Amino acid sequence: MNTTTQNTHPTSTANTPTLGARIRHPRIACTIEECQLMLTAGSSADLILVCGPTGVGKSTLGHFLVEEELKRQAGEMENNPGFMPAIRVEAPASGEKEFSWRLFYQRILHELEGELDAPRTAYGVDPETGKVVRPRGNNTNRLSGLRTAVERSLRNRGTRFIVVDEAAHIINQCPPARLAQQLDTLKSLSNEYGVQWVLLGSYDLFDLMSLSGQLARRAHVVHFSRYRHDQDADVRCFNGCLKQLAKGMSALQNLDLVRYAEAFHQTTLGCIGTLRAVLMRLDRLVASKGWSEDALCTALLTDAQVTQITREVLEGEERIAPGLHRNSLSMDTVRSPKAA
Repeated sequence: MNTTTQNTHPTSTANTPTLGARIRHPRIACTIEECQLMLTAGSSADLILVCGPTGVGKSTLGHFLVEEELKRQAGEMENNPGFMPAIRVEAPASGEKEFSWRLFYQRILHELEGELDAPRTAYGVDPETGKVVRPRGNNTNRLSGLRTAVERSLRNRGTRFIVVDEAAHIINQCPPARLAQQLDTLKSLSNEYGVQWVLLGSYDLFDLMSLSGQLARRAHVVHFSRYRHDQDADVRCFNGCLKQLAKGMSALQNLDLVRYAEAFHQTTLGCIGTLRAVLMRLDRLVASKGWSEDALCTALLTDAQVTQITREVLEGEERIAPGLHRNSLSMDTVRSPKAA
């Protein structure tokens, strides 16, 4: 398998040592290619919904999409320092009853304009009285003012697309009756400024297709699937990812972990993001206490975790791709992580 390690964008928190190296493996490369193809479709794909199981690597996908666009537009960005072709933000889970568009707009502005800690109200001086006054009109700290600021920034920056990680927060914190209205907010920015939205999330995002025919017509669904245990090619790719990730971890690079590949595959359900998290735990355990199979069992997910994630994966795959074979993750055949 051809996998390569890549560093993250300098402003990304994924560059910290605690997250380990990211790899561009075949499944993520194919998903990126499909997303990039849809990003050239313009108004026929205002919304690109990337759906997949938890831990499959959607956040990594978002980083790669933005990084590759910045590299592709490097010449134009050098000639025009204000040009920002793509950004990535995370949809906030604010703890409020409904999705916070205020926080969402603030995060977009932060990516486009930098720190925004200072109030965004333009105060002035009355020439007659000499007193400080606040001009009439929209206060840019209000939601309407933030929306106006986002519109202005998108126009000035020439932004082509915005990747929204954890996009399920937009729909999970919204009453069903208002969900279409939420998405109309995103579509209006697409209509006015030609911005495309790449929404990354769980299989719940796929349910958006049932909201309206207009939404279904202008959206494209990308299934970011796992490496399946019943496909030989997928097994080989997964094993290659296991070796590549282990090479980037100091305590694991000299261990033969491929002998435990089946246990890794079963407990992670073939999701590379989950595999990386498991290997990071194992790396810390081995660095602290040395290698043992007990350390491996401790690092793997528990039976309860595997059962819950398996249920979500199967239900999601059934909704988004009913034709998929399910025998590799039958609830009766999932091995206990302790089998390692």
